[in-house]
Amino acid sequence: MKRYAAFDPPEYVDWEPEPGLIEACLAAIRSDPARNTIIGELSSEKLLDLYRGMVRFRLHDIALKRWVRQGVISKAWLATGEEAVTIGAVHAIRRAPDGDVVGPMIRNAGACHEMGMSVADMLRSYLGTSDAPSQGRDLHFGDPRLGIVAPVSVVGGVCGVMGGYALGFLRRGEDRVALTWIGDGSTKSGEVHEALNFAAVMKLPVVFVLQNNQVALGTRLDQHHRADDFTGWARGYGITCLAVDGNSVLDVYAATSLAVKACRAGNGPVALAAETFRMGGHATHDEREARATFGEAHFKAWGRRDPIGLYEECLAHLLGPQTKDRLTEIERAVVEEVEDAQQQALSSRATAEAVPADEEARCYG
Repeated sequence: MKRYAAFDPPEYVDWEPEPGLIEACLAAIRSDPARNTIIGELSSEKLLDLYRGMVRFRLHDIALKRWVRQGVISKAWLATGEEAVTIGAVHAIRRAPDGDVVGPMIRNAGACHEMGMSVADMLRSYLGTSDAPSQGRDLHFGDPRLGIVAPVSVVGGVCGVMGGYALGFLRRGEDRVALTWIGDGSTKSGEVHEALNFAAVMKLPVVFVLQNNQVALGTRLDQHHRADDFTGWARGYGITCLAVDGNSVLDVYAATSLAVKACRAGNGPVALAAETFRMGGHATHDEREARATFGEAHFKAWGRRDPIGLYEECLAHLLGPQTKDRLTEIERAVVEEVEDAQQQALSSRATAEAVPADEEARCYG
């Protein structure tokens, strides 16, 4: 994938695969027979679709970052370096119509376009236009018709909502699963504790992805979590927990597939402990502080594990070196898609201004 010096983390600009890293990533998956079988059954088109989703997610975030630099919006919450945790999970569930449901955090925005929402509508939500999914009222957007539950402003609050969806599926006898993500910081909230405990006691068909990106706002993991990881934390609720390489989209996909299968069989809930890293600030306004929080060596180490770069090399191993031409074609198409989406959203800003609060009250109240 083309790198953009003005917008990508500096560690990604001249990215090259570290010797042995790709082989190690593939070997880790192959060491688990169940995950290896799932990956082995993927068609070449499905493998490429995972790539398409990650490129779309990265370019969506670059578009937002560009708008911040241009003064179109004031700030944006990005997922650079964490794309695999979202894309791999979403591609392992059934999508609309009558499919499963997802409850993304704001850093899982890629779930929206992979569930069927247009990138233009996602960008309109940042601009607050009246034709955005939220009609300009809130940046936290979703679309129940597509199986997308809008995020709750308090991070982790959506866990209880997803438990409600899962309880409904269970009581109606529907073969459907709910999936949501939990940041390492939000594991410390009472709402998350209540949601996981309730889901475990009721044996709900819900998958909780514990997305450990090593930092909660500006608080490092070691400052708020004493255990080595989150596998034991989840098991404390009586929930099966699978350790996942959060920068490997194949591992995330395979583990989520196993989790979803268990939920459909009545063995939910299931948690995934996904280790990844946020290659930037909490939002675009504090990237310098994020760099100071961890230091150059930490960013350099995680920079070698760019999920898109890793997956490109994995695809070359799985499908052959000629695949690189196909990846270039996919990227070109997604670039055009995102550029067109930006123009559509900017046009909406000029033609679909949000309804003022008092007028909105008359329209909806």
